Amino acid sequence: MSAEPAARGSSVEFAPIRAEPAYRKVADALRDRILDRTLREGDRLPPETELARQFGVHRSTVREALRELQSSGLLVRRAGSKRFAVTRPAPGVVAEGVSRALALHEVTYLDVWEALNILEPPIAESAARRRTRKSLERVGAAAQRFAADHADAALAVRHVAAFFRAVGEATRNPVLMLAQEPLLQLLEPSLRAMIDRVPQARTRIAAAQRRIREALERGDAAEAREWMIRHVRDFRRGHELAGLAVTAAASHLARHPGPLSSTQDR
Repeated sequence: MSAEPAARGSSVEFAPIRAEPAYRKVADALRDRILDRTLREGDRLPPETELARQFGVHRSTVREALRELQSSGLLVRRAGSKRFAVTRPAPGVVAEGVSRALALHEVTYLDVWEALNILEPPIAESAARRRTRKSLERVGAAAQRFAADHADAALAVRHVAAFFRAVGEATRNPVLMLAQEPLLQLLEPSLRAMIDRVPQARTRIAAAQRRIREALERGDAAEAREWMIRHVRDFRRGHELAGLAVTAAASHLARHPGPLSSTQDR
């Protein structure tokens, strides 16, 4: 009788089976219908009791799923209505998670400046080619708000970010607008740390905004690009004049806007 072959050890490993809570499965099912456009912007969902019946879950489970989709910007409850409607998440909502992730990765203000230098000049160039009368009005209004009310640093930096957004909207390219937003959320604390320390900062910002706006109005793509390059270059120069380290982590400098030492070699 022949001997049985020796048993071989197996190196195969299996991943644990994920047991997701019921509300997450409900949220995923609704999200799938929204993303495949079965449910379109403005469509109202059935009442919670009806959704609970269709999914075969408790109403509290449906309510938790709806809250998750609302927080992600896919659902909104209109004033005076008890039912949720499908909506498109605003760029700011989409960008929040990205901005937090960038801050956790210790993104520096030099990183922010380099990204602005890569992204914003082509956006200005595209805006000059594709702007409409309505988008020009928004750009002009944003520039006017900064020129008229920039004494308070927090308000001034919001006006600056709004100007960049208005230029981005003038491209009529939603991908560029979504790509721009996380960067602008990091720009605001960077500029807030610097703007009160450089006396000429507000004057230079207002001048650059005026020249960019004029280039957009003329449809001069090359001029719009060139002035955006100068505008972005001023942000780095401003940090240097203010004695702030451009290599400091953005999240740290936002909390401690005093002079900081370099955190890494560049």
